[in-house]
Amino acid sequence: ISQSDSCICTDLSKELGLAQATVSQHLRALKDANLIQGSIEGNSMCYCIEPGQVQKLATEISELMNRFLQNAPGACC
Repeated sequence: ISQSDSCICTDLSKELGLAQATVSQHLRALKDANLIQGSIEGNSMCYCIEPGQVQKLATEISELMNRFLQNAPGACC
């Protein structure tokens, strides 16, 4: 999805080699998390990245990892 302005669900399922139902479930979860937007075009659902939300998630993950690394013990089990 990030490599184009929009994607059609069936195109993603073919490219990923997964069932359309599986791809649809994952796309729904990403949409519920506001990481992607979806719009109906004809008989297909098209999706695009929600850049502000993806940047916010990237920042939060980076901050989480920095806190972990600052508090991590010196040696790993």
